[in-house]
Amino acid sequence: MADVFTGSFTQQEPIPDDAIEAALTVLRHGRLHRYNTAPGEIAEVAQLEEEFAAEVGANYALAVASGGYALGCALRAVGVQAGQTVLTNGFTLAPVPGAIASLGAVPVFVEVTEDLVIDLDDLAAKIAATGAKVLMLSHMRGHICDMDRLMALCDAAGVTVIEDCAHTMGAAWNGVPSGRHGLVGCYSTQTYKHMNSGEGGFLVTDDADLMARAIVLSGSYMLYARHRAAPGPEAFEALKWVTPNVSGRMDNLRAAILRPQLRRLRAQCEAWNARYRVIEDGLRDTPGLRLIVRPAAESYVASSFQFVLPDWAPEAVQDVVARCAARGVELKWFGAAEPVAFTSRYDSWRYAPAQHLPKTDRVLAGLLDMRLPLTFSLEDCALIARIIRAEVSSVFQSRPSAA
Repeated sequence: MADVFTGSFTQQEPIPDDAIEAALTVLRHGRLHRYNTAPGEIAEVAQLEEEFAAEVGANYALAVASGGYALGCALRAVGVQAGQTVLTNGFTLAPVPGAIASLGAVPVFVEVTEDLVIDLDDLAAKIAATGAKVLMLSHMRGHICDMDRLMALCDAAGVTVIEDCAHTMGAAWNGVPSGRHGLVGCYSTQTYKHMNSGEGGFLVTDDADLMARAIVLSGSYMLYARHRAAPGPEAFEALKWVTPNVSGRMDNLRAAILRPQLRRLRAQCEAWNARYRVIEDGLRDTPGLRLIVRPAAESYVASSFQFVLPDWAPEAVQDVVARCAARGVELKWFGAAEPVAFTSRYDSWRYAPAQHLPKTDRVLAGLLDMRLPLTFSLEDCALIARIIRAEVSSVFQSRPSAA
């Protein structure tokens, strides 16, 4: 009888005991709002911001209510206006173009490569064609492009880079932490990300004026002096009168849960990568299946796994998904004609102008995606790889290519 995997692809690890105790302390004193502090008390959120800024090597950090809020706040803080073109990857998740459209700005998508990163040649062409001055770069599913080349291209064209690091907290390119190449880095602490507070996020930057705007935007009222990973009061003097409050603060309960997790982040990243490597080794040289090439300069954090069935017919890809599901392995297909859960693609975001990305279409047509929660053991990962390998091989032998 064929092996069946019985684990859950959506079950995360429990919140650590010390994080639970920290949360209980906040619940007992009741001061959940970040600006509600006792005399001499430093809020949990303020301490978390300092610690996160130190972790990524940024001058300033702001903790907010979600990763999506961080993206929208960053766009407002860099001055994006309604009607302005903002470039982003053709392969990303809905909150990225959603953040752009929520400001009345216009998302314009850039092709992605076979290794799931933004196509820098198409980026150069889109900058020239549109005159866009902002790129919201999505490190989608933890894949980082050549950041040295991208920044050289954008700097030469006067394009501001906002990095969406929802999937790359703890990762780096050539030793520089993800989120630290562009003007702003945005992160998420939603349950399926690298730290778990249910919802939450961060912005980081070295730009004092930008961070001051972001802090006021986030709903600081006139309490910005209580921020510690922030510029001095002089940075707020002119803008505090003209910057709207678009409240999206993180609260002390979530910050208390996150601070112990931040101390474990590097160990957690290694644990994810160990699982990724077991699956990668198990799928290597599977007929009809292409693995994603990880560049030597990329220090990745692989909390999910992607592979491509290149130029397969849609029915064959669907067959693999169904066969794996029957054996307990949950794969998501980004090539489906209709959105399924989070696997929507650029042509389903109809608040953006209709666009044609033939290279991206070809990649997404065969792209399969899988979560790797740390509740999986290495043995679990080996079993998952065996199941995928067997089912891909079986389908490939009967229907190896598109009609």
